[in-house]
Amino acid sequence: MRQVLLYPGEDNYWIAECPSLQGCISQGKTREEAIINIKEAIQAYIKALEEDGLPVPEEHFEAMLVAI
Repeated sequence: MRQVLLYPGEDNYWIAECPSLQGCISQGKTREEAIINIKEAIQAYIKALEEDGLPVPEEHFEAMLVAI
């Protein structure tokens, strides 16, 4: 299970980002599409790390959203 940040982008697409996997970002026309796309991106990211013999970062659920 991975923590994902979901927010609207400037181009009317939804952005989905997985903070524990640096650079793992996707998007979709709807929230639902963005969630489907980030799930695929996370799976591909982890598979690539494993194929390269690299460690997969653990998820710590430590992100915090603060409105200032």
